[in-house]
Amino acid sequence: MQNPSPAPAHSKARWVVVALVFFAIMLNYVDRQILALLKPTLEKEFAWSDQDYGNMASAFQFAAAVAFLGTGWFIDRVGLRIGFAAGVFVWSLAGMAHAFVSGVTGFIGARVVLGAAESIGTPAAVKSAATYFGPKDRSIALGIGNTAPNVGAVITPLVIPALAIAFGWRAAFLVAGGLGLVWVVAWFAFKMPAAIAETGGPAPIRWIDLFKDRRTLAIAVAKVLSDQVWFFMLSWLPDLFHRLFGLPQGQVGLPVALVYALAACGALTGGWLPTRLMAHGWSLDRARKSTLLLYALLILPVPIVLSLQSPWTAALVLGLGLFAHQGFSTNVFALTTDVMPARSVGSTIGIAAFCGNMGSIGMIQLSAWSLGHGFGYAPMLAICACSYLLALAFIQLLIPRIEPAR
Repeated sequence: MQNPSPAPAHSKARWVVVALVFFAIMLNYVDRQILALLKPTLEKEFAWSDQDYGNMASAFQFAAAVAFLGTGWFIDRVGLRIGFAAGVFVWSLAGMAHAFVSGVTGFIGARVVLGAAESIGTPAAVKSAATYFGPKDRSIALGIGNTAPNVGAVITPLVIPALAIAFGWRAAFLVAGGLGLVWVVAWFAFKMPAAIAETGGPAPIRWIDLFKDRRTLAIAVAKVLSDQVWFFMLSWLPDLFHRLFGLPQGQVGLPVALVYALAACGALTGGWLPTRLMAHGWSLDRARKSTLLLYALLILPVPIVLSLQSPWTAALVLGLGLFAHQGFSTNVFALTTDVMPARSVGSTIGIAAFCGNMGSIGMIQLSAWSLGHGFGYAPMLAICACSYLLALAFIQLLIPRIEPAR
């Protein structure tokens, strides 16, 4: 049962939960982006090829995809407090393990464990919004949470190259992983507020019923089409600036940071815009889908970066694209909390994230193949431009009208 007017103490405490979730997801993306930023250094030390790097990124995505099938259920079953802490603890150790491997096989093994453990982050973040926030504030909470990957992606290129130069590349992995262990202590030290929505215990909706539900299919298709863009950018963006504009590792961090700073703004507007539209009398269906359409249109110019001469202009265009992605993604998560019962939100997000990560493997492998065969980044950027309109078309087809779940 929902409480429309939570007590002041509860209201403050639930925003502390948002802050803790934010910091955990930020560290999640620091851990996963380090490899992309240190790619030039590690390529020289270990003689990697583009295909070797593509295989490492694909191994991460595959492990995360498979784990998503269980982590959503795990969060629904054991609860947010224990489940989230377990995931952060394991992924922090896996991140630190990168410092002790010495070849492609070792990095692939570390990436597999990291990807599997980090899959807990998405269902946990969405579950926290469904647990502690009513429909009025949920989009804002999700929007704040969805800026965390971008903050992590901004901080990482600014800090990690300098840290690696000063103390060696192994120190970068050790510091990032160690911060995750500190977070686990803080998570257990904080007294959680009472839930607004009853979400604990076994999910009352069977998985077979979720798989047959048109709403689950719509969310899964939207995740496939949008996630392939996000993970392509996360894995290859530093290399794109290096190849197109000749930027060395020491200089690539600033334009990459600008791209993700703009993406963070997209996540915030993604939560704010539909909330404002509904406050002005728009229906949930009209506000959500109009917002999705706006972001789908904003990403269309992305392929023009191939004709640009300035890395900063390219960063602005790509930043607009990821601004749109994060706004779109925030509303896909919010759509899940709109149409699915609270007790099955974690499982639904887990299924959708599995599909999204599996779809991303194709994009990552296409990138390695395209670069290896001289086609460059043109095919991937074209896919990025049209993916979101296609995703919205599937949402409209499968969910003609968004109605709040009971």
